[in-house]
Amino acid sequence: MTNTLEQGKRVDSVSRVIAAPPARLYQALLDPEAVTKWLPPEGMTARLRAFEPRPGGAYRLTLTYDEAHHDVVGKSSAHEDAVEGVFVELVPDQRVVQRFEFDSGDPSFAGRMTMTWTLTPVAAGTEVSIHCVDVPEGIRQEDHVAGMSSTLENLAAFVE
Repeated sequence: MTNTLEQGKRVDSVSRVIAAPPARLYQALLDPEAVTKWLPPEGMTARLRAFEPRPGGAYRLTLTYDEAHHDVVGKSSAHEDAVEGVFVELVPDQRVVQRFEFDSGDPSFAGRMTMTWTLTPVAAGTEVSIHCVDVPEGIRQEDHVAGMSSTLENLAAFVE
């Protein structure tokens, strides 16, 4: 996990080695049915409203907390995080770049965050890295890292 500033913008990153080839992971990143299964962090479910995995294609996702009482308040409502964005770059078996904004009335969640998924072959499988640039100040680093780490655990369980 890292938290740095890149040209004055907050950057959060996590990575994990997953025992699967890059091609299998890349497919899981681009399959809408798969994404709804492995993407939600623990305690949440996902609903895709748009998913067009091509440069410039739409990406609209809502994550909903499973329980009425949870530690983190949703960004779009008390129980939901909704994002709208686009696929910026797709490099088969190597990288997926998405840019999105949170649907929120709270200015601390405003702005466009860029999320890059990088797949690097290693001896034990593939190192999957998530690199988020321009993370909104309203997202606590601890919560963001925990959520991304949970997502990587889910992805590993899904493809391994």
